Amino acid sequence: AVERGASPQLINYGISHLEIDPENDTHASALLVASLRELMREHNIKPAPLYFSISGQTVFPRFVSLPPVSSDKIYQIVRYEAEQNVPFPIDEVVWDYQLLPGGAESENNVMLVAVKTENVTRLTDCVQAAHLEPQVVDAAPLALYNTVRHNYRDESGCTLVLDIGARSSNLIFVEEDRIFSRSVPVAGNAITQEMAKQFGISFEEAEEAKKAHAEVDLGGNYEGPEDETAQQIAKIVRTVMTRLHAEVNRSINFYRSQQDGSEPERVLLTGGSSMMQYTDVFFEDKLKIPIEYLNPFLQVTVSPAIDEDRIGGEAHLLSEVTGLALRHTMQCPIEINLMPPDLVALKTFRRRQPFFAASAIGVVLLLLAFWLYAERTEGLRARQLANVNESIKALGKTQKDLWDATDQRVAIQSNVVNVTQVIEDRFRWISLMDSIHACLLDGMWLTGLKPRVGRREASNIARSLLITGAGFEDKLKKYASDDATAFEVFRDRLRASGNFSNSTEIIEEPLTGREHYMREFTIRIDLMEPMAL
Repeated sequence: AVERGASPQLINYGISHLEIDPENDTHASALLVASLRELMREHNIKPAPLYFSISGQTVFPRFVSLPPVSSDKIYQIVRYEAEQNVPFPIDEVVWDYQLLPGGAESENNVMLVAVKTENVTRLTDCVQAAHLEPQVVDAAPLALYNTVRHNYRDESGCTLVLDIGARSSNLIFVEEDRIFSRSVPVAGNAITQEMAKQFGISFEEAEEAKKAHAEVDLGGNYEGPEDETAQQIAKIVRTVMTRLHAEVNRSINFYRSQQDGSEPERVLLTGGSSMMQYTDVFFEDKLKIPIEYLNPFLQVTVSPAIDEDRIGGEAHLLSEVTGLALRHTMQCPIEINLMPPDLVALKTFRRRQPFFAASAIGVVLLLLAFWLYAERTEGLRARQLANVNESIKALGKTQKDLWDATDQRVAIQSNVVNVTQVIEDRFRWISLMDSIHACLLDGMWLTGLKPRVGRREASNIARSLLITGAGFEDKLKKYASDDATAFEVFRDRLRASGNFSNSTEIIEEPLTGREHYMREFTIRIDLMEPMAL
């Protein structure tokens, strides 16, 4: 529950463990959509605008210092810095920035955040497929930062947030108004993969074994579990945690030397993999810093309807969610939005739709006024004509002219109907082409389109289309599977669009090009309804 300007309240939530094998995530998007729909159904969550975050592993944060300039020039300078610092072409990423407080008077501290467009688009497509509307796309480390700043307001000195997830771990340094974050690829999946390798089992089996037995071998006088398999797992966990500890030490040293930061006075643990037994003890022993688990609900209330034991066992998974909820209710210290440009443009268009509708209503009212005026004029003319006919019955020619004018008016009205139908037919073709383009896969394009006229139909009525096109083999591979080629996926999208029948079929898809880097295709698209040419 959210109220503008106030702290949010947790009234309902759901958690789904995807457990995707990082070596085989072909169906990750479909699994994500299915999980979202199942969570919404199970917890009776209605479709609504959505705030979500993307993994810190896919985000490129950069902290740069810029010379002081006027506000109207900051964007151009930051864009130049983005082009220099982001390791991808600027037109292939979504990026945003925020000015940070502190620093010398002669410079501006800027946090620049970028993510590859295809990574964030893949997630927004999944969200929309689950009938949710993306409102803000945040980065996981920044959502955690906002959670800590809101819940630990009175803490002084430097706080290190250690978020141990599945694919990566996020390190966020919180010191007064300052922030520094880093993501390292050492997390829960590294443990699972090492277990699968040593025990010769699948990733899924290793994940189940980790959940059942995983704890950190503390070494020294640590007795450990009696079960031999559990002992081996504990040693594997310790090995991975030792690697993570090395990354934490490296990050602390970098923060102190390069960012002029302070030594952390406390560490807040969070994330799904942080809950393995003795994780807090291990890091407290290694870092010599007090360790505690991050509580995202110190300043955020929880509805009495939620079971205390349930929320107590899962609070470590809700830290990012809390930071996202704060974005909706109040001004947060860090407000980055990595929404894809296409979605931003679509939202802008939707916001303007009421103005378009008002303009259309104005046009209709204006036409109605002209029509009423014409009607009144016609009535007045008729009355005058009646008076003239009563006075001068001999003027038959005048009466004939009036009938001719009436016939002409009917003919004009008929022409208007015909023109209106032509316009509607043209808009149907435009909508049809938009539907075909929406179904195209990345790396695929059209080269030709030819309507096909039915034998029993008039020569200007089309029942199907013959489209030709091509696609790059390397880009289309990611859509192919054991069950369908990329062109069959395209064909199935056409069938599912609602404009074309299920008899839509591929006619041919030969290899072309000297090195077979491109494949052409021809598809017959059968229309749901015949259309005039």
